[in-house]
Formats: sequence, C-alpha cells, structure tokens
Amino acid sequence: MKHNVVLIGMPGCGKSTVGVVLAKVIGHRFMDSDLLIQEKTGQLLHEIISEKGTEGFLQIENEINAELETTRTVIATGGSVIYGREAMEHLRKIGYVVYLKLSPETIETRLGDLNQRGVAMKEGQGLKELYEERVPLYEKYADFVLNCEGKGIRQITEEISRRYKRKRS
Repeated sequence: MKHNVVLIGMPGCGKSTVGVVLAKVIGHRFMDSDLLIQEKTGQLLHEIISEKGTEGFLQIENEINAELETTRTVIATGGSVIYGREAMEHLRKIGYVVYLKLSPETIETRLGDLNQRGVAMKEGQGLKELYEERVPLYEKYADFVLNCEGKGIRQITEEISRRYKRKRS
C-alpha cells in the first residue's frame, strides 16, 4: 500500500503549490524535497550546483530522495529527481507518483531566471531541450500523468485526491 503522494514534473509546474493544498485536502503532511536538500547540506540549490556542478548536485539529490522515510505525506520533488534511478525506485515504492504535465511554453512563462532557481541543466542547454530530455523520464516513472494545462489548483488537487483515494481503497 502506497501511503504517500509523490509529485514530479518540470520546474514551475506547481509541485510545491499543489502539494501544500493537496496535503490539506487529503489530511497528509507536506514535504518539499528541495528544501530538505537545502536543510541537509546547509546550502541553497544554486549554491550546490555552482560549487559541485550539475552532476554533484544530482548525486546529492538522488541520495537524499532515496533515503526518504515518511508516510501519509505529499512529497514535492525537485524537477531533476527523475535522473536518480535509486531515488525514483524508492519513491515509487513508498508513494503514488503523479506527473504534473505542462507545455514548455507555459513553463517558460512561469519561470524566471533558471540559474537563480537552481535548475540542474547542462552547459548551454535551453528550457526546450531540458523539457524534451525530461518528459520521457517523467512519463516512465509516473503512476498517473495529469495534464495541468489551463487548470486551477482546486481542479488539479481534486483530480489527484480522487485518483489517490481510489488507489488506496
């Protein structure tokens, strides 16, 4: 039985915002794995990436997410969590994985400076290339893909809540 909901998706797709509201709706705790990484390392995400590089950051993200022990929690992950095989296998074991899908155009509109957000990208990679690289991984690991285009938070949380309750019954 999976007693957590794990939200995956591109930066700016609303994982943290939806996660907080969803946790209230289904009576779970809320955890943001990016904040957990910052707490455990004592650094902001973009500082980790500057200091250790993208690969170093991905390694830290993979380790921390692969060791999460929680129940009755909505977990908002970082957009790059899908690069960590151990993390994703663990998250799939402990939770119902939902991919919050948006178009690259909507994501670009929502995001400010990608470097300030601590987005793990290869040198010279743009948002479109990053999107095309990640989408197959999000779809591979998701138990459920939710197209969030043009939907409000209430509609998104109701849809996830309904499916999650059905999975648990």
